[in-house]
Amino acid sequence: MSRLHELSLPLSAAQVRELRVGDMVTVTGPVTVSIGIPTHRRMAEAARTGVALPVDLRGGAFFHLSTYVREQAGVPEPLYLNPSTSTRYDAWMPDIVRGLGPRLVGGKGGLDAPSVEAMRECGCAYLSFLGGGSPLLSRALRGVRSSHWDEYISQFRLLTLDVQALGPATVSIDAHGNSTYTDLAQRAQERLPDILARLRQGRQAA
Repeated sequence: MSRLHELSLPLSAAQVRELRVGDMVTVTGPVTVSIGIPTHRRMAEAARTGVALPVDLRGGAFFHLSTYVREQAGVPEPLYLNPSTSTRYDAWMPDIVRGLGPRLVGGKGGLDAPSVEAMRECGCAYLSFLGGGSPLLSRALRGVRSSHWDEYISQFRLLTLDVQALGPATVSIDAHGNSTYTDLAQRAQERLPDILARLRQGRQAA
């Protein structure tokens, strides 16, 4: 049976390992977001070489959430949150997880097996946010805590946002290596022979 966890950042590895695939969560605190491939490449390089990022992700959250920040009377204002497809960043996520220490990552669509293994080793879980759920997610926005690498467009910057009860999101990959996406792929593969047989029968009967 799934449970609802109201999480406040930062988190310990023990807290994250209590989460199970299918659980629902909300997240409160500072979350760092970016959907930029150059940003991920730069983060992974920093993780590999031991260069400190301008923001500390240890114990925190790094999400593939897009946002646009505008200046309103000199104050930065995030206008929305919208999830991006995480598989675009598979090449860099293992280094980011191992080297930078986030406890939560997320977006939509999941991550590949090397990323899942890194998460299992380090005590990190993947949260799946509702695709097209921008109006719901954006209600959690409380402001911009910091903005780095501002030479990039707003959606690619390394932004840390304050959020209140962001979600609900689903734990789709837990810190024990269990993945909704792997389970779905296995079930689809198991059903494929029967589907093909039914298609052949249909063609023969036509």
